[in-house]
Amino acid sequence: MKRWLLLGAAALLVVPAAALLLFGEPLGLERPAPQAAGLAEAPVGVGALGRVEPASRIRRVTRPGGAEGVRILSLAVAEGDTVEAGAVLATFDDLPRKEAAVARAEANLALAEARLARLLAAGRDTEIAAARARVAAALAAEESARREADRAARLLRSAAGNEAAWDRARFAAAQAEAERARAEADLASLLSPRAEDVAIAEAERDAARAGLALARAERDQALLLAPLSGRVLRVHAREGETVGEDGVLDLADLSALDVVAEVFETDLPRVREGARATVLVPGDARRFGATVREIGWMVRRSAVVSPDPVAAIDSRVVEVRLALDQDGVAALSRRSNMQVQVRIAP
Repeated sequence: MKRWLLLGAAALLVVPAAALLLFGEPLGLERPAPQAAGLAEAPVGVGALGRVEPASRIRRVTRPGGAEGVRILSLAVAEGDTVEAGAVLATFDDLPRKEAAVARAEANLALAEARLARLLAAGRDTEIAAARARVAAALAAEESARREADRAARLLRSAAGNEAAWDRARFAAAQAEAERARAEADLASLLSPRAEDVAIAEAERDAARAGLALARAERDQALLLAPLSGRVLRVHAREGETVGEDGVLDLADLSALDVVAEVFETDLPRVREGARATVLVPGDARRFGATVREIGWMVRRSAVVSPDPVAAIDSRVVEVRLALDQDGVAALSRRSNMQVQVRIAP
């Protein structure tokens, strides 16, 4: 009896072991259902650090053509002022000298134009009338001299005259003809100037115009004009100070704000233009909406410092610009360059 009990217990142990060797898993346990083929994973959003920046960018306004050694003569704006495009923001200390150069160039142009006008007008009415009178007198003298020459010629043929008288009459007629031609030439010069004289006068006028344009361009360099309509964010140099590398002031249009997010290059394939995003501002419980409007074209090192001590300090990122919604623009208009957190939806 004991032998049969021992044989039965051994059979109970051997059968499961053989099944495990044959099938690779215990008997009686269900195998997990395999995942359906072709089932895509759910898309995942992207998180990044960023900064607030005006959509117009912050413009560093300085003197055109450099500012070596130039001083500010007057400053027309202060921080926080709103200005229109083309408004005078400041003037530099060389403005009086350049305004004098403009005045001199304007006088030179007026002189050149007056000379050309006088040449084209040729002569005054009184001068033209006098020239016409001289032509008429010369014609009369020529006619009289020609008649005397004809009379002397007839007398010489009839033996009543002499050859000397005929020579004198002929010479007087030739002289009268020359005087008439000279008078007509003087009248013609008063009525219409020579083409070469007009060309010279026009060239002098054009040179004077170019000199005036140059003087005005140099004068404009002594004026600091607003490149766009916006608000003065910061003034770097004031009256009497020399303009440095920072320029005179920073100007930006705050009517539209962007968030410049630094997205890791490995996350870039999951970012698309038009995607919605949430902007988290440190110390503010509100959340602001934004829309991806531009994806950068270059990979570079991250410029935003993360507070995470284990974050990669040599990470490669691409700048993604997101347009803030209007509530975010109103709340963050005075926080340019502020660091924020961005969550871009898939």
